[in-house]
Amino acid sequence: MIPVDNQTMREVAPSFAGEWAERQAAIIAAAGEALRPTLEAYQITTRLRIAHFLAQTCQESAGFRTSEEFADGEAYEGRADLGNVHDGDGPRYKGRGLLMLTGRANYREYGKALQADLEGNPTLAAEPVLALRIACEYWKRHDINAACDQDDLMRVTRLVNGGLTGLPARRAYTAKAKAALARIEGIQLSGGPPPPQARLVLWPGSQGEEVASLQAALRALGFAVTVDGDFGPGTEVAVTRFQSERGLDADGIVGAQTWAALPSAQASA
Repeated sequence: MIPVDNQTMREVAPSFAGEWAERQAAIIAAAGEALRPTLEAYQITTRLRIAHFLAQTCQESAGFRTSEEFADGEAYEGRADLGNVHDGDGPRYKGRGLLMLTGRANYREYGKALQADLEGNPTLAAEPVLALRIACEYWKRHDINAACDQDDLMRVTRLVNGGLTGLPARRAYTAKAKAALARIEGIQLSGGPPPPQARLVLWPGSQGEEVASLQAALRALGFAVTVDGDFGPGTEVAVTRFQSERGLDADGIVGAQTWAALPSAQASA
C-alpha cells in the first residue's frame, strides 16, 4: 500500500490561518497517525481509492478543519427516520466524523460496528481517529471502493453526499490527492527522496515550462496537443491516452512513472 500519512493529508487540504489552522493541524496530526493502517483495514489501498477517500473527507470536513458540523443540529430534531425520538436528539446526534454521522440510530449502529459507545457518548465521534474510522465504515457499507475503481467522481460524490454539492472542490481535491500519491510512488520507485532535478508532478490546471516540455513530448509521439504550457482538457486527454497505451494508471496525473515512460516511447516511435 502507498505509505500515506499526515503529510499526504496536508498536501490535499487547503491552507487556513489562525484558529482554523490550529484545528486543522490537530485533526490532521491525529488522523494522519492512524491513516495508513485504517485505510488498509478497509481495503482503501489503491491510488484511486485513496485519492477519492482523501478528497471526499477533505470536502466533508471543511478542509480537515472540523470533525463536527457547524450547524447546531436543530434541523434534525424530531427526525424519526434518523432515530431522533427524544427531546434534544437533533443537537445531541448532529453530524460528526470526517464523513458526518447523523442521528441517534446511526450513532447506535456505527457504535456497535466500531465497538464504541457513540449513542451514550456522541461527542466521541468527533475524535479524529474515530472520525476517520467512521468515514471508512461508511465507505465500506456503501461500497464506494467500486466507484473509485472506475474513477467515477460523480458517483463517488453521490454516494457520499446524496447529490453533487461541492463537486468542483471535490474534483480539485481529488486531483491534488492523485498528485500527492504520485509523488510518494515516485519516491518509492527511486528508493529515496527525488533528486533536485526530478521532474515535477503535473495535473490538470498545472502551468509552466514543465507542462510545455510534456506537451512537446506528447506532440513528438503524434498527439495533437498545443505546446502552450497550460495543462488543459486537451493535454489531459492526451496524457490519459498515453498512459492507457503504456499500461499505466490512466488518471491524467503525470508522475514519475509517466515521465519515465515518455523517453522509451519516443525511442520506439
